[in-house]
Amino acid sequence: MEKKTKNWWDKLGKPQYGGEMVFRASLDIKNFDPYFSEKLTSIYGGWMERLVTDDWTLDPAICDFKTPWHPSKYLRGQLAESWEFPDPSTHVVHLRKGVHWQNIPPANGREFTADDVVFHYTRRHPAEVTAVDRYTVVFKLKTTNRESIFESLHGIAQGPCLENPEAVKQWGDVSDWHHAIGTGPFILKDFVPDSHATLVKNPDYWGYDERWPQNKLPYADSIKYLIIPDMGEALDAMRAGKVDIIRSVSSAEAQAMQKTNPEILLIPMPLPQTLTIQPANDKPPFNDIRVRKAMQMAIDLPAIARDYYHGAADPYPSTITSRDMTGWGFPYDIWPQDLKDEYAYNPALSRKLLADAGYPHGFKTNVVADTSWDMNLLPIVQSYFAAVGIDMEIRPMEHNAMLTFVEIDRKHELVWREYGPIGHSYSPLGAVSRLNSNHLPNWLGINDPVIDAFSPKALAATDEDELKQITKDVNERVARQHFVVSLLQPKSYSLCQPWLKGYHGQIHSIWMGMGGPSRLSLYGARFWIDRKLKKSMGY
Repeated sequence: MEKKTKNWWDKLGKPQYGGEMVFRASLDIKNFDPYFSEKLTSIYGGWMERLVTDDWTLDPAICDFKTPWHPSKYLRGQLAESWEFPDPSTHVVHLRKGVHWQNIPPANGREFTADDVVFHYTRRHPAEVTAVDRYTVVFKLKTTNRESIFESLHGIAQGPCLENPEAVKQWGDVSDWHHAIGTGPFILKDFVPDSHATLVKNPDYWGYDERWPQNKLPYADSIKYLIIPDMGEALDAMRAGKVDIIRSVSSAEAQAMQKTNPEILLIPMPLPQTLTIQPANDKPPFNDIRVRKAMQMAIDLPAIARDYYHGAADPYPSTITSRDMTGWGFPYDIWPQDLKDEYAYNPALSRKLLADAGYPHGFKTNVVADTSWDMNLLPIVQSYFAAVGIDMEIRPMEHNAMLTFVEIDRKHELVWREYGPIGHSYSPLGAVSRLNSNHLPNWLGINDPVIDAFSPKALAATDEDELKQITKDVNERVARQHFVVSLLQPKSYSLCQPWLKGYHGQIHSIWMGMGGPSRLSLYGARFWIDRKLKKSMGY
């Protein structure tokens, strides 16, 4: 008879101490201070901690933390011990006692207090925050929506990681990695640009494992980020056992890895947004909704799902909120038939709409294409457009140059880039705000008063059901206005060595994309290496 386990995590085995975890960074690390732009790649989530983080004890069957947005009901305290809302716009946070800054000058291991929280939030946010005693902080906010409060104060990126005030006062900021000081389980020991970063165990760390409360953290002796921009090189390192996790691997690459290294775990991951062709809605001909509808109807999404992705993508268009956000948004399966028809492949009707809009022979345009994205799919889209008379030139552009051209200079007509406005698995409130006319940068050129009205409604929502209805309504508005051409939302994969335990795809644990590994101090301390298994496999 099979013995029943007490906790769901017992099947992972007992944690072991020691060893080094090695993660791949696809971009060089550019930032070490949470005050500065989170578009700069950074890993300060490893030595700095947050007030609030993910619940390490939560069964992945309830929430697997694979999507960027984590509802507040699935969060727990990290530096915070508890919190409450005495009224809808007041957030009271009670800090853990006995937490200390790392024993590095000028912090020198002193206790972490409420004044440190006030320093961070007044430095970074225009928040009204007060320390009422040594371990209690009160935030006064304009919104009464609890999800909005958690998003703004404890959001998904690394901004809520708390820096040491003495270090900032001594050096002006902590942009230099030599000035890295936090309360976290690891200390930044070494950084070589375009090569690697090494974090080592903090011997004085305060934390214990919530799953095994007797276990002092962290388990690993160190974490190393190897900066490997080229995916082919990263996959070779994975095959050689030199890297423990790689994210954002395509379906084809994952299948190839399974053939050569069947022992490596393949973890399917939802793409954070849908692939899109993004027109400047404020420029002709794209300011005419008939043109935007025609572009959508020119593309055969089921054929792309079948022939290009070979089943690794659902054949459905998207609106703002991803289908992976169960219970939120306006998924394709509940669309009315008239709306489904506007997204169905119909080249004849596409040509008619172009003619009705004044383009009986089509038109010429160009798309600025971020070369770091999928450049193989773009010619397929180009051929579909050509079949209805849209002559689209592809203009490849390096990522940073593309950002300047699009977001600052606003010289684009169409844009092909990773970051898009639909299919988001980010917070519903954030997704709604990205299409507002006052959102910066508004490279889509959207100026829709109906869309603009949704954000105030969402911020004023008093419960989850009301917020869900508002989110559904704005999703339908976006689908009907065709602000972008929806392509598909393919699956990507994380590859994980079998000896690394605890990882099942938690997106903010090791992620080196925009926002960085904001929960690295949580997960990095709790993941562990099965060194016996690793040795038995010849590594």
